[in-house]
Amino acid sequence: MDKLIKPVQFWLCATIMILGLISCDRFTGNSGEPVERVSDGDTLVVKDNRGKNFTVRFACVDAPEIAHTNKEKQSKRTSDRNQFTWGVKAQQRVQQLVQQGGDRVTLNITDSDRYGRKVAEVRLQNGTFVQQILLQEGLAKVYRPYLNKCPSKDLVQQAEAEAKQQRLGIWSDTKFVNPWEYRTLSKK
Repeated sequence: MDKLIKPVQFWLCATIMILGLISCDRFTGNSGEPVERVSDGDTLVVKDNRGKNFTVRFACVDAPEIAHTNKEKQSKRTSDRNQFTWGVKAQQRVQQLVQQGGDRVTLNITDSDRYGRKVAEVRLQNGTFVQQILLQEGLAKVYRPYLNKCPSKDLVQQAEAEAKQQRLGIWSDTKFVNPWEYRTLSKK
């Protein structure tokens, strides 16, 4: 009987340890929120731990717009084409970053906006700050009206200043219109 108890205890302990490791996010690399889709260059849809989707707007930045309607997609206006071209580049870069991060992000939620979206600083599992990358590559601009709600405001301002000085992305485009100005003009 004693000879039977020791192997059973061993396998029971081993099973408990294995199950513990499997469920531990740190060992499986599944920390953070799973990304369902990248809506545009500054918005994601993620799934919470209850399986419910919610929309996350990037804190600190404003990325160029993408075309949403058929009318916008077919527009021949130079300002539309310019905005949407940069918007698609920003969206594609966010998609690339999210994929590199295992389709998961860590959120530091700072606010909610008038549309009910969570406003958050977004990081990949390895700590990469998504907003900083977009700014460094000239694919977004610092959104100053809400900068006081941005815990990493010094970091984002520095990233934008470097891209501007190096004339990267939108900073190289003399016809680029700030996303917030474009939205105002397109409503008229």
